[in-house]
Amino acid sequence: MLPREELLKRVENRDVLARVIDQADQAIKTWAVVQTDFLSPPEIAEVQQAFSRLSEVQFVAWGGYPQAERQRLAIARTDLPLDATQVEIAVLEVAGNFLFDQATHRDFLGALLGTGIVREKVGDIIVLGERGAQAIAVPELVEFLELQLNQVRSVPVKTRRIDLAELKVREPKKKELTTVEASLRLDAIASAGFGMSRSKMAELINSGDVRVNWKEITSASHAVKASDLIAIRGKGRVEVGEIAVTKKDRYRVQLTRFM
Repeated sequence: MLPREELLKRVENRDVLARVIDQADQAIKTWAVVQTDFLSPPEIAEVQQAFSRLSEVQFVAWGGYPQAERQRLAIARTDLPLDATQVEIAVLEVAGNFLFDQATHRDFLGALLGTGIVREKVGDIIVLGERGAQAIAVPELVEFLELQLNQVRSVPVKTRRIDLAELKVREPKKKELTTVEASLRLDAIASAGFGMSRSKMAELINSGDVRVNWKEITSASHAVKASDLIAIRGKGRVEVGEIAVTKKDRYRVQLTRFM
């Protein structure tokens, strides 16, 4: 048995991590590969932190494409072979004519959940404009969704399973930036990376909208470091690159913004 209570100390997503620990115990006992539902980036980060302390179990995450935010985990004993091909996912095409009634990510997600399924069964949703969307889901729900998902907003849709190779993923837009700051405070680095005022950034941090490495940070003075990932709901991400100290004892920071 894994040290459940020890692993659950001071975690934000306790219920999710508890389920994953139970599944990891199952994988150890049965010598089988066990799969989770789709997890969000903060949840995956907590699982990764917890599992880094374990020697008897391993996991691999996959959501259909390299940049996928929501991913399933395949969990197995460390002495078994494990790779991303063992994570089972399905891709659904939700096709309709949205030229006169454009639908957003929220609309497609709402239509999917409106069939009665829970969020954990759905991965990323890729909106294709007037043509509809593609949704990643657990394979066991494919037939159900093909029958039940027939309208998004006012638009009739046809839902069918397609091959993973047909997934239309756009590479994220990247912008390379360099900033020189007096400190490595989160509000200073993030305001430079996202191109907004420091006071506005402080408001976002205080309101809980900013995450560093997928953990919510509410302190504007939090010190960032190289390789940190800063995310703001609805505004993308900024990755902290190389940090150098200038002759005037300021910090020159390389940033990459993903939009």
